[in-house]
Amino acid sequence: MKALLLHEPNQWKEMKVEDIEKPKPEEGEILVEVYAAGLNPVDYKTAANGNPSWSYPHVLGLDVAGKVVELGSGVTEWEIGDRVVYHGDLMKKGGYAEFAVTTAHTASRIPDGVSFEEAAALPTAGYTAYQAIHRKLPLEQVNTILIHAGAGGVGGFGIQLAKAAGKTVITTASAHNHEYVTSLGADYVIDYKNEDVQDRVQQITNRRGVDAVVDAVSRENATASLDDLAFMGHMVYIAGAPDFTKIHSFTKVVSYHEIALAAAHKADKESQKDLAVIGDEMLGMVAEGNLSPLLSETIKLEEVPSSLERLSERHVRGKIVAVLKS
Repeated sequence: MKALLLHEPNQWKEMKVEDIEKPKPEEGEILVEVYAAGLNPVDYKTAANGNPSWSYPHVLGLDVAGKVVELGSGVTEWEIGDRVVYHGDLMKKGGYAEFAVTTAHTASRIPDGVSFEEAAALPTAGYTAYQAIHRKLPLEQVNTILIHAGAGGVGGFGIQLAKAAGKTVITTASAHNHEYVTSLGADYVIDYKNEDVQDRVQQITNRRGVDAVVDAVSRENATASLDDLAFMGHMVYIAGAPDFTKIHSFTKVVSYHEIALAAAHKADKESQKDLAVIGDEMLGMVAEGNLSPLLSETIKLEEVPSSLERLSERHVRGKIVAVLKS
């Protein structure tokens, strides 16, 4: 089969489409013919140093949508021809290929009316945002949420999910993205390049602070955002833990929540099934018109390296998806 191959660590910019052996599904797995695969920063970040579990040439690509073409032993929940989408295991070969394998219990069914490209835009960024909003935060106690980097994937899905839950959403974005994040549901937008984020948050919340922060930017940004939290606030971090020592005991009484989507594949089977539950929920929202998949661009498989390079420069709004079959 054809696949985009990484021959050595840190050579992701040089990846080319080549021939590699077609995978076979083992017990509890399904073989998927890939129609679309989503691009994510995790691709170039992990490719930079490689992974001890990888054998080379390796295939990147965690977000896969396609049709089931073969069932491993013991698989009863899927049939040949079913349309599925899934978040792949980082430790295994991915979806920048004509065929890919995944565990049957982590895949979600793509509803009628949702394209393969739209489905492939969801998993990594969308499921991460869903975990942040619906699995970590006690939403009944949260009224205001600061979601950083609203024009990005996690931020864009987070804004929509938080707004759908009836929350007041504050986000950060460059000036040219303000109209875009407002269209996703943000109530307030802070130009982090030209405004003092902490001052603006205090103004917006009448000096109280926000009930929750969702940070997918950096450890440093998460640390700075501790100043934005109200008493009994919640910090959800994705790109590194904040410096917890910044908050003294018996003051703000902050709760901290780590998000690590890939860790689900190391968990027990019942916990892994939540990936499919999240996928089903988000796909349903897309089908009903209540969630934008943030699909901004479709490309060819051979264009993935140059598109990942653009992602690494942080100049991409929304989601890029490679189309392998139409």
